[in-house]
Amino acid sequence: MDYGHEHWMQKALNLAKLAEEKGEVPIGAVLVKDNVVIGEGYNQVISLHDPTAHAEILALRDAATVLKNYRLPETTLYVTLEPCSMCAGAIVHARVKHLVFAASEPKAGSVVSQGCFFEQEFLNHKTTFQGGVLEVKCSQLISYFFKNKRQEKLEK
Repeated sequence: MDYGHEHWMQKALNLAKLAEEKGEVPIGAVLVKDNVVIGEGYNQVISLHDPTAHAEILALRDAATVLKNYRLPETTLYVTLEPCSMCAGAIVHARVKHLVFAASEPKAGSVVSQGCFFEQEFLNHKTTFQGGVLEVKCSQLISYFFKNKRQEKLEK
């Protein structure tokens, strides 16, 4: 069965909810090849004490381990928030074919919001991308998370 973008983004959203349960910023990612998840991740920067433990990076690491290859051609990465520059760079280095993200990230998103990284001429691999898949659900999850964090601070 050939699943659509919403199916895979829902899986990423489920991982984002897991991150939220653990007190992490709720972002999730799944990497798909031939209609099968080969890697998944959710933000774990706090729990792993690792500034690189973004959802996308962990999904790429997971897939690279599964495939026993640091190159991940002919894959699609689904992530609930527009990737930052670190993650965009890793996506290119891994040779991910296509990126699908849900919500844009006006402050630090490097795909369409700040800098349009994938369109840089110096890149030796071109990753195609699209945004907006389950955008409202993913945006609401992140917005509610930060609203609750702000409220918790006020109550202290």
